[in-house]
Amino acid sequence: MLRGCVVTLLAGVLVMALGAPASAGPGEPPNPYAGPDGTAGMHGDSAASDTTAWAGPGAEARPGWPVTLPAVCPTILAGRDGMVQALCTEYADRAPSLYLIDPHTWLPVARRHLKAGDLLGGVYAYIDHRDRLVTVDGSGSIRWLDHERTALGWRITVDQEQPVDLPEGDAVTTLGPGYDGHIWFATSQGRAGYAVAGGETRFVTLGDGSEKVANSIATSTRGTAVTSDHATYLLRSTATGVDVVWRRAYDRGPARKPGQLSWGSGSTPTFFGPRSGSDYVAITDNARPRERLLVYRADDGREVCRLPILGPESSGTENSPVAWGRSVYLASTYGYPYPAQATEHADPADPEKADFVGGMTRIDVSPDGCRTRWTNDTASAAVPRLSREENVLYTVKRSAGGWRWQLARIDPETGRELSLTHLGLGPLADTLQMVGTILPDGTLLQGNIAGLRVVRPRG
Repeated sequence: MLRGCVVTLLAGVLVMALGAPASAGPGEPPNPYAGPDGTAGMHGDSAASDTTAWAGPGAEARPGWPVTLPAVCPTILAGRDGMVQALCTEYADRAPSLYLIDPHTWLPVARRHLKAGDLLGGVYAYIDHRDRLVTVDGSGSIRWLDHERTALGWRITVDQEQPVDLPEGDAVTTLGPGYDGHIWFATSQGRAGYAVAGGETRFVTLGDGSEKVANSIATSTRGTAVTSDHATYLLRSTATGVDVVWRRAYDRGPARKPGQLSWGSGSTPTFFGPRSGSDYVAITDNARPRERLLVYRADDGREVCRLPILGPESSGTENSPVAWGRSVYLASTYGYPYPAQATEHADPADPEKADFVGGMTRIDVSPDGCRTRWTNDTASAAVPRLSREENVLYTVKRSAGGWRWQLARIDPETGRELSLTHLGLGPLADTLQMVGTILPDGTLLQGNIAGLRVVRPRG
């Protein structure tokens, strides 16, 4: 393991840059229990906006540098100390490991292996206000993973552990920091609730008990948004349990679509809005022949609009909406050729296979409804990330039949491709619709089948 004083110096610089906690949107106060805006969770912030305050590597970025690991890395985060924390699913046993990565050499300096969880080995996690990674693994307990540097090098320790008391056979698939100070979660068998740190677990069963949750959750000052394979919910904590503020069912379609990992919405719900930053909640349904963007008012669940997205040959997505202000950005995953292991326990797809043609779209929302602003044909192979500082959408473009992978910069005003930067060639460079993370110095970290790629600004 390499270590040196340069790491401490670099981390000190990043502490100053990463000082602000995660904000859910314009006007939304920072979440005091989450790490830095843009790097605290898979979808950037508590609201799952998939945006960041930092500029990315830009049009003249260096080609992607590989960080090779024996794992697939969908969750790449960073706390205020600047150390990169990558939660990856190992090839050998399909269980998660947390890799601590030096932000100067890009070499892993510590690793902590965890027990396999329910979703892709256990990949949904977040960094809290103390730079600890908070996750649930196959042990069924919430774990707070801390890291420290000793005379012998870096190490990852379990700072705290708390069992989640669920019925037999159920498992937590995702969790996030509530503005109320609780740790909110959802389960594979359709339960959602919160854990009081150092205390008990409280939850409700969603719907009639037949629902499942296969995506992440979002939190704001309005409450916690959860989308099951049948409906979207807004939940709040009470003195004695969980209050279901509203429930809105959606069209889940006749079957799972190719390019989606479950039968139902592929969306993590997203809070956004021009006034409070959490005026609305957005998801996509699973309707045929075209999926629709659904936007609800966050306070009462009233539907603001529903609008078909993309064309019939590409109208399906497994990705969370990117949303900021009045605008929502969506990328097609219809027909994306995931490895068979990703869907081996999922409902059958209908049709079984389809061509992945891609496509992205921007939809603007007003109190009177929604309208499509633009649609392009970019074959996005990652969850896009909006740099608010640069006013650019970053994603990964898949081309040449899946043999070429490039970092694409998209103009959010027009949908035009602004630049392309080489990421990799061949199947091991496949980014599997995973999201990239932008650090304060402009470095973009993109997970793929063989670990991750580092894209640095030139100069």
